[in-house]
Parts: sequence; C-alpha cells; structure tokens
Amino acid sequence: MPKGLLLWAALVVALAVAFLVLEVAYLSFVLAWEDGRTVGLAYYGAPPDERERFRRALRLHARLLSPIIRILARPAKFSFARVGFQYRGIAGPKGTCSAESFARAEAWPAGPSDIFVATQMKCGTTWMLHVVYQVLRRGNGDLVESGSTLHAVCPWIEGRKTVSMEAAPLVGTERPSRVIKTHLPATHAPWSPEARYIYVARHPVSCFASCVDFVKETAGRFAPPPEMIEEWFRSEELMWWGPWPAHVESWWRWSEERNNVLFVTFEEMKRDLPAVVRRVAGFLGLQPLSEAELARVTEKCGFRYMQEHHGTFEMHPPNIIAADAAFFIRGGADRHADVPEEARRRIAAWCAARMAGSHFPLGRIYPDVVAG
Repeated sequence: MPKGLLLWAALVVALAVAFLVLEVAYLSFVLAWEDGRTVGLAYYGAPPDERERFRRALRLHARLLSPIIRILARPAKFSFARVGFQYRGIAGPKGTCSAESFARAEAWPAGPSDIFVATQMKCGTTWMLHVVYQVLRRGNGDLVESGSTLHAVCPWIEGRKTVSMEAAPLVGTERPSRVIKTHLPATHAPWSPEARYIYVARHPVSCFASCVDFVKETAGRFAPPPEMIEEWFRSEELMWWGPWPAHVESWWRWSEERNNVLFVTFEEMKRDLPAVVRRVAGFLGLQPLSEAELARVTEKCGFRYMQEHHGTFEMHPPNIIAADAAFFIRGGADRHADVPEEARRRIAAWCAARMAGSHFPLGRIYPDVVAG
C-alpha cells in the first residue's frame, strides 16, 4: 500500500479512536448527570415543565450518544448479576437501590404513622399506593391538579429516587400517615405492631409478563431475550427482592399471624376495585367512605385515569436508554395469557413445586398454576 494511503488510513483510525474515547467520556458524564438529576426529589419533586425539560435533554443526549450506544449494545451480553447486588440473601437492582439503601430500609423504626404497601415488583404497587393515598384523602387527592407526583409524596423505603422517609409528608387528616412503597419480602421489612401493611399478590405468570415489559422498556437495545428474563425470574439468587413464591409466602404468613397486615390480590382489584377500596378504608380504621367519596377514589384510581396522567404516576425516572418508557402498558388481570404456552407451563410448574407444603393457598387463589 502506498505510503500516502497508509498515512490516511492511520489518520482515519486515530480519528475514529479519538471519537470513541470522547463518546465514552461523554456517556460517563451523562450517566453521572442523569443519576444526580433523579436521586431523591431532584426529578419527582420538580414541576412538570422541569421534568419535561429533563426528558428533552435526555433525548438529545441519547441522539448524540447513539453511535457509542449501538457499538456497546452490539457485543454486550446482558447479565442480571452485573446489574444487581446482594444484600442478606436477596438481590436488588443497582442504581435504583443499593445495599446501603436496603440496610437503611430494614433499620427504619416503623411506627403508627406508617402504612407500607408491599408487593413483588410489577404486581400493582403504584396502583395500591394511589388507592391508599386517595382513601386517606377521601378521594380529594390532588396530585394531578397540583402537578406533583406520587413518588414526591410516597417514599420508596429501599429506593434512592423518591422523597426520603424523613421528608415524606403525612397524608390525610383522620389518620395522618406516610404511605410507603416497598418490594422487600417480609423477612427484610421493618416491623412494628403499630404500623399497617398492605400486601398485593399477582398471578406469577402475569407478574413475569409485566417484568418482561419492564426490562425491555428500561434496558432498551441492551435488553436480554425473554428466555434470560425467565431464568432470572425463576432464580433464587438473582431475582430482585427474591423469587415470587418466597416473597408471597413471607407476606402471607405475616397476614395469617398479624392483624395489622392486609393481603389482597391484583385480580381482586381488577374484579371489584370499590370493594377493595372499602376493605382498605376499614383496615386503616377510617370512617366508611360515602358513595360520593368512593366514586371519586375509584375514578381516580382507575387504569384509564392513571394512564392518562402517567407522568404523575411513573414508577421509574427516565434514563438515557429509555427517556419515554411506557409503564402503564395494559394492567390486565390476564397478562399470563400473553406468555408463550411452554414458558407459562414452566413458570407455573416451578411455582407449584416451590410452594408445595407452604401456607399460601396457591390452589385456591391461582388454581391454574397448580393445574399446570
């Protein structure tokens, strides 16, 4: 090859390498900036126009970083072990949470003003949080009207990106309370006989289907194939907050043994939300809701209302990979029907075997799981 062409080739390679180095440095800067803009109330506590400006900035950065993101995504082999951490026998997602945030949550001195809404991930957490918030406000909760967000009011006790427990406002006047989100299993949740705990269980295969949607939305082009997500979902070590059977069993035992724990299912909420709203109000010791109050709570906690105002209820801040992730995708009680039959059978068989002899009445609540 002529010397001149060699020099040109070397120059092109040098420029390409320099470009990639700059892109990597730029990406590192954006990731740090993104994290800083979403910790605590930095994102959820901002007014709607500021949240939208942040999204626009993320979209711009994503376009400018698309070359390096494509390059990194192509050879990348996604690993749930790399994006998670371990804390006292359970896993958690890095970034959103940390081992330190799990430890702080477990050590929280729970008391009479605390209402915990607990679920395994993708099982109706945001929905029940809003139900409790609206019940305490007797249907007069004004998050949408005020431009606020659910996570600016309701702390995620083990999360890094919501209002803190210390700064969380007390909701309601009849029983002023913190409305607290947690995915922790009962084995790791802060306990007090004076606090109140509401656990929501969801069909395990529907939970899996929603987890697939969540991973695809948040990981974007880095998302692993469904088979890997299934392996993670059925993993005793890698599934965040522990596998579905252990999670549900731990909270079911608490509900059997302790009268300050209410156990409901996602399917009950879909089937008869007003009845669940009444149960929640009674469990919290509130005066019965009037028909007008019940109608307001039910309307504001309906899927259509929450989907139309998804910015108020988004459950995860936007990121460079997913600046416009859609989290209210279907919210159906039959999401398990969306899962391919073989995967559905594998997950059901695993749950049935894992829960054989457990206290949780799997065959009564989810008979199709036991039937296979």
